[in-house]
Amino acid sequence: MRFQANRDVFSEAVSFAVKLLPQRTTLPILSGVLIEATATGLILSSFDYEVSAQTEITAEVEETGKILVSGRLLAEIASRLPNAPVRFSTENSRIKVSCGSASFTLLSMPVEEYPSIPQVSTQSGLVPAEEFAAAVAQVAVAASRDDVTPVITGVQLEITENSLSLVATDRYRVAVREIDWDHGSNTTEGTITALVPARTLQEVGKTFGHSGTISVSITNNDDRELIAFTANKKTVTSLLIKGNFPPVRRLFPETVDNYAVMNTADLIEATRRVQLVLEREAALRFTFAADGVTLEAVGSEQAQASETIDAILSGTETIVSLKPQFLLDGLSAVHSEFVRISFTKTENPNKPGPVLITSQTSREQAGADSYKYLLQPNLLLR
Repeated sequence: MRFQANRDVFSEAVSFAVKLLPQRTTLPILSGVLIEATATGLILSSFDYEVSAQTEITAEVEETGKILVSGRLLAEIASRLPNAPVRFSTENSRIKVSCGSASFTLLSMPVEEYPSIPQVSTQSGLVPAEEFAAAVAQVAVAASRDDVTPVITGVQLEITENSLSLVATDRYRVAVREIDWDHGSNTTEGTITALVPARTLQEVGKTFGHSGTISVSITNNDDRELIAFTANKKTVTSLLIKGNFPPVRRLFPETVDNYAVMNTADLIEATRRVQLVLEREAALRFTFAADGVTLEAVGSEQAQASETIDAILSGTETIVSLKPQFLLDGLSAVHSEFVRISFTKTENPNKPGPVLITSQTSREQAGADSYKYLLQPNLLLR
């Protein structure tokens, strides 16, 4: 095999291919990147049986063929090559990489032992790339990072005729966002669901965020449920998480009469300041009253802190304790100048219900987006 490619294009392609590979794998061959030189260019692929990445780039191919080489090593080399065309050539089990005055010789891996890359042919629908990337960033933060319960480490995609909803939870909070869905010529009967690993979805959002539109395909292939995202000659496939996602949508109230509206940036900055004296895992106490919201932190005996910021309260004075980082995650996902924090009720009047965080266009007008973030407060010790 022999080819020449643009250094920046090649480096970006290798970086994309290795991005989703695990840091450690029990099968060394799965750490490789498969490079196929065809008459029309190069196809770079990676696959670890759960997630795959594939991209096509143009190249001057003198001799077609396939090679398998250590992905992360190649990515490191490609990112540091001088500004000149990259030349590849193979001889037996050796791969020669040259660029300007730099030259590397790498050992190839056995191509015949590499698994077949999943192919998804049918398109289920299209989503606007920027909206999808923004929705993923808002929702995925609420997914669990604890692999003990795999079903909540994913983001549930729920597809109806004209909309795609993203839902995630880690038992302590729930995030939901809805965006437009173009089903094309496919008819959607009922709701189609796909539970996608949050980490994979976040990488898809970052990679395809400026691609115009993203093609999404969901298929059953040999008892393997797969989802594929494609844009700009790049494709990521992922095995779906098996299991029943908890019915968290029912936790959201239809209406809430008791709420407070405040400047988003002011609340974020006050929370970051007051939490400095907290011990790990401790909660902040928030008192929402007619004259504003007061944040209080009681850390060690040597340090306490409090701060009051402006707020408009509708309803009765309310006191809740919230974990500051969970609150900051929700506030950071609200892309509006003001934020509304609504207070839900429980059957026990002494037990505060979850707080609902939504965007607010102005002090008086609710936001137009569909983002909702429900956060369970810590019980106050009275």
